[in-house]
Amino acid sequence: MEKTDKKVILSGIQPTGTFTLGNYIGAVKNWRQLQEDYNCIYMIANMHAITVRQEPAALRKNTMDAVALLLACGIDPDKSVLFVQSQNRCHAELNWVLSCSAQFGELSRMTQFKAKSEKHPDDINAGLFTYPVLMAGDILLYQSDLVPVGADQKQHLELTRDIAQRFNMKYGDTFKLPEPYIGEVGARIMSLQDPFSKMSKSDENVNATIFILEDKDTIIRKFKRAVTDSETCVRYAQGKDGINNLMTIYSCVTGKSYEDIEREFEGHGYGDFKLAVGEAVADHLQPVRDEFARISADKEYLKEVCRKGAELSERIARRTMSKVYRKVGFVEN
Repeated sequence: MEKTDKKVILSGIQPTGTFTLGNYIGAVKNWRQLQEDYNCIYMIANMHAITVRQEPAALRKNTMDAVALLLACGIDPDKSVLFVQSQNRCHAELNWVLSCSAQFGELSRMTQFKAKSEKHPDDINAGLFTYPVLMAGDILLYQSDLVPVGADQKQHLELTRDIAQRFNMKYGDTFKLPEPYIGEVGARIMSLQDPFSKMSKSDENVNATIFILEDKDTIIRKFKRAVTDSETCVRYAQGKDGINNLMTIYSCVTGKSYEDIEREFEGHGYGDFKLAVGEAVADHLQPVRDEFARISADKEYLKEVCRKGAELSERIARRTMSKVYRKVGFVEN
């Protein structure tokens, strides 16, 4: 995987249940192609997941399902580093060192901390407050050049750069400053019931979110119930947020431009369009569902993928940790 002529990209996803269509289009769908052009490091961020209470058995299952899902979506462990975060001790180690270079004030301004605190008022724990530092460590451990981020993650990448610059100024050149990698299409898929909100695993409205392992009938039924507007014309325009979201989804799974979609559905109502989007999404995801069923049944293969991924990721990360420990003055073993 380690080809020096290619830039390093790191990305992670939390094992909090089956990926949504938003996760897939906004991130995972693009990861398969990225591994052809970059040195890619893909992480199941289970350490981040426990900032919210998790049932241990469910977390273990969701973690292995996430590995199987990434493999089913085309991540090749011979081309990319695929690993489970908690299986690489360097992440916890660098988290502590960087916590001593992060400022309380900048962490208190993190918008996701405020949002999650409001959502989980009975469990506003220290990890929820400091997890952006863990995220910074995830990125900096691998001297990442690029990090795929959505609009809601830009603040965390900016914090990562601030922490890295502060550390470099104090201890000398140590960390590479990562840049954002933002895809032009499909970066933000919205709820089918509230097109002003991002599609979310935790949405209480079952019709708001598409999960990529759902069967075809369920997917089509949810799209038929998608919120649109009072017009009947399929076109991408300001004020047509529901239709704009459906057009974005349709474009991402078919490769058609908005202009192509407008021509295709000229003279058709929203009912025809929503049915077509549902069928296109379900058909696009069928190979993923089939491959997931095959891979998830092979428990030994999954364990071997995790073992090799943990070994390779730690070998890469340990180079950074050794440099960091020397810089801060820790006594070597």
